[in-house]
Amino acid sequence: MADCSNKNPCACTYSCSKRQKCCDCVAYHRKMKQIPGCFFSSEGEKTYDRSIDAFIKDQTRS
Repeated sequence: MADCSNKNPCACTYSCSKRQKCCDCVAYHRKMKQIPGCFFSSEGEKTYDRSIDAFIKDQTRS
């Protein structure tokens, strides 16, 4: 596994134990077949819908 310092700023507004722990967040959402909130636009992130369909819709709106 690649080194992951978890020092990147977190753009996600959802409060959870994985916030600002990028590797844990990405691993969790990958396991759930979801996209982490930080991959969405600001508008899309605020819906808290982390589905792949929601991500595609968000990206086509941007």
